[in-house]
Amino acid sequence: MIARIWRGATRAADGDTYAEYIDATGLRAYKATPGNLGAYMLQRSVDAPEGRLAEFVVLSFWESMEAVERFAGADPTRAVFYPEDDRYLVRRELTVDHYHVVAPADG
Repeated sequence: MIARIWRGATRAADGDTYAEYIDATGLRAYKATPGNLGAYMLQRSVDAPEGRLAEFVVLSFWESMEAVERFAGADPTRAVFYPEDDRYLVRRELTVDHYHVVAPADG
C-alpha cells in the first residue's frame, strides 16, 4: 500500500470553505479512481508570517504506484490542483510525498 501526502494553507477565514472545496474536488476524484483505498483531510489553525492560516494535509492511500498514476498522471510526484485552488491557497507544495505503508492500522 502507498500513502500519498500533500500540504497547503489558506487564510484562516477561507479554511472551512476550502475544506468543502477539496472534499468536492480532490477527495471525490480520489474515491473515483480505481485503486484508491481511502483519504483523509487534516486541518489546523496556525500563526504564520502571512497571518493566521488554516493548514491542510491531505493523506490518501493507494493499492500501488500504478493506482496513484491513474489519479495523478505520468509524474505522480507532481501535485494535482483544481481551478479554484489559486483563489484560496497562500502556500502549497507543488510535489507530494509517497510512502510505502509497512504497518497498517489494523494489523
